Amino acid sequence: MQYYLTVTAYALPQAKVASSTSMCGARRKSFTGRAFFSALAATMSSDAIRLTQFAKRAGCAAKQPPGYLLSLLGQLPPPADANVLVGSATADDAAVYCLSDDLALVLTTDFFTPIVDDPADFGAIAAANALSDVYAMGGAPRAALNLVGFPDDQLEASILGDILRGAAEVAAAAGVSIVGGHTIKSEEPIYGLAVVGFVSPGRMITNAGGRPGDVLALTKPIGVGIITTAAKNDADDLGAIAEAVRLMRTLNRAAAEAACAVGAGVHAATDVTGFGLLGHLRNLAYASGCAAEVSFDAVPVLPAAARYVAAGVCPGGTHANWRFLNDWAGYAPSLTKADQLLLCDAQTSGGLLLAVAPDAVEGLLGELRARQAPCAAVIGKLVAGAAGRLTVTRAG
Repeated sequence: MQYYLTVTAYALPQAKVASSTSMCGARRKSFTGRAFFSALAATMSSDAIRLTQFAKRAGCAAKQPPGYLLSLLGQLPPPADANVLVGSATADDAAVYCLSDDLALVLTTDFFTPIVDDPADFGAIAAANALSDVYAMGGAPRAALNLVGFPDDQLEASILGDILRGAAEVAAAAGVSIVGGHTIKSEEPIYGLAVVGFVSPGRMITNAGGRPGDVLALTKPIGVGIITTAAKNDADDLGAIAEAVRLMRTLNRAAAEAACAVGAGVHAATDVTGFGLLGHLRNLAYASGCAAEVSFDAVPVLPAAARYVAAGVCPGGTHANWRFLNDWAGYAPSLTKADQLLLCDAQTSGGLLLAVAPDAVEGLLGELRARQAPCAAVIGKLVAGAAGRLTVTRAG
């Protein structure tokens, strides 16, 4: 296939200019819209460009909140094609379309604005995040298309080249061919992938197969949304962004292979991204017709994230998740709002959340450790109760 790039231009609003005072007391100009980003780029060398300063919202925290989306999706007619095995009805991670008794396509797309400053890291994280949806379905990603929005009047083309290079490196590590793409002009950098994968219909894992008594296992620690927000705001005093980047660049391939090795013992799965741990657990529990219990002390959390959120550093997407989940989650009285926000933190390229039969748990944990997944933590269980209802407990 030839690779065609189609560029669509559209009118941008005129920027407004006002005067403001910096923290050091000097007078400066404050810009909104195109003028702000153009002025910002003009003050930086290409080596010093900070991509997060060109994004109003970062990574999966830029997603529309679940309360906004779920009502809209509920108004859509269901697919009439019987070969659609998974559509949007259960808010699953990807669609699945049956081709034969032994083969189905897994279809997904994901894109967002910069969550980190380095262009290659941004591309790599966005690619890992998009591929994760296929892994969450028990599938293997095989091909992808680049999805690009880029402000070429503000940033050099070499920066886009670095974004694409970072994504290509991660895709190659996953055995995925990036075969084309599409670009538009935009006010903010945007990057992601449309991904196609394969799965056997009899071996796919959805978010709707959980059963009361299933144990919940998590394969990456949470808190990257809070840490990246701290870094964007020059408040990452603990230097935690390096570990957050490493985790976000890490594919969920090992976790998916571990789940597939356990086979029928894994009843349901999802990946933890923009809706946060509790938001995605709510979707899994709701689709499975179960309630869920989570032990706060068992959830792996990046230490810097706990420190920063207690100091008031938190992305807007995390607050939106917390507000939505107030109707679904009950918390132990000893849990502070900062504790609750950690569990709602909007993740980018987070781990897999797996609902596993009790007799398969040790096998799964062993497979995760053998494949060096970032973590293998038992955090709770599914229980009988109102679908999607969550209870968060704390020891003592």
